[in-house]
Amino acid sequence: MAEDSVAKKLKTSPPVIGTHNGHFHADEALAVYLLRLLPTYSSSPLVRTRDPAVLATCHTVVDVGGEYDPAKNRFDHHQRTFTTTFPNHNTRLSSAGLVYMHFGRDIIAQHVSLPRDHEDVSLLYEKLYTDFIEAIDANDNGISVYDPAAISAAGLEKRFKDGGVQLSSLVGDMNFPDPTASPGEPQDEDSLFARASSFIGHVFLRKLQHAGFSWLPARTTVGAAYHSRTETHPSGRIIILPQGGVPWKEHLYNFEKEASGGSEPDPANQVYYVLYPESATEGSKWRVQCVPVSEGSFESRKPLPESWRGVRDEELDSVLAAEAERTGKPKILEGAVFVHASGFIGGHKTKKGALAMAVRSLEE
Repeated sequence: MAEDSVAKKLKTSPPVIGTHNGHFHADEALAVYLLRLLPTYSSSPLVRTRDPAVLATCHTVVDVGGEYDPAKNRFDHHQRTFTTTFPNHNTRLSSAGLVYMHFGRDIIAQHVSLPRDHEDVSLLYEKLYTDFIEAIDANDNGISVYDPAAISAAGLEKRFKDGGVQLSSLVGDMNFPDPTASPGEPQDEDSLFARASSFIGHVFLRKLQHAGFSWLPARTTVGAAYHSRTETHPSGRIIILPQGGVPWKEHLYNFEKEASGGSEPDPANQVYYVLYPESATEGSKWRVQCVPVSEGSFESRKPLPESWRGVRDEELDSVLAAEAERTGKPKILEGAVFVHASGFIGGHKTKKGALAMAVRSLEE
């Protein structure tokens, strides 16, 4: 009976995860966390060692061992022969990317309660890699965002240091004892790794939460607004969203690209302005936001007129009224709220007024 109990315990024990000890990095810290998001590994113990004999006893090994063999649950990327990349990407994978490539669909499907082969799971799988995991892979493999030779040839220099605020750098700092830790809180190497793994893992979960429950539903909302844009204005340059807080930029660029057959959108068909209410409250003010030339740019495709910028309330109403009288264009309903000094966004107390501001701006 005793032997049967021991055998049963060994058979049902959670699979042991192995990684290296010593100085840790963001990639294996995230890889371990990702595995533990799955039911199979949710209570898995972690062994940190470089001893091959000990690693051989582990069910799954990441970032150490010199072997990549998913059939054997070995996920190292340090061997000279390793060249694996995520589908349709060029960045060589780290242990984080390897674990994500093999287990990411299951993690996402579980999180959003959809079948593994669902189209939305595929969209999120690609997005999470592109927006988050790939940068960790690149950092761990020493791959720069831009070609250093091209940067040097162009004579470009950084305006300030940004390494200290990068996620991989923050994880690296966690190798050292935390001076803010509570008295008696463990500061040994494994405890520091556990905190680092939890830290970067929670960032991943926030990204997944936003992508699954904000970004993904927004695709439907933005798509409807984009495909009905000529009903808003014959030019097709203005879209109206039914609520604020919708992450619209990436979706808009994608719909524009799709409309151009996958190529860069024709400038003649680009959207210039996005309108939305500030809140769900009845009678909410409305915003007119200019579409940037690219997702991360501060430059607008067509900023609001220079004469409006930095002007507010009654003064802005006066400027709009004077321009209408001078040009003979239709008057804009009173209730203008503001236009930012850079011209990238403005506001009006009403939807009708915000639309009129966008239409007038198109004509400038």
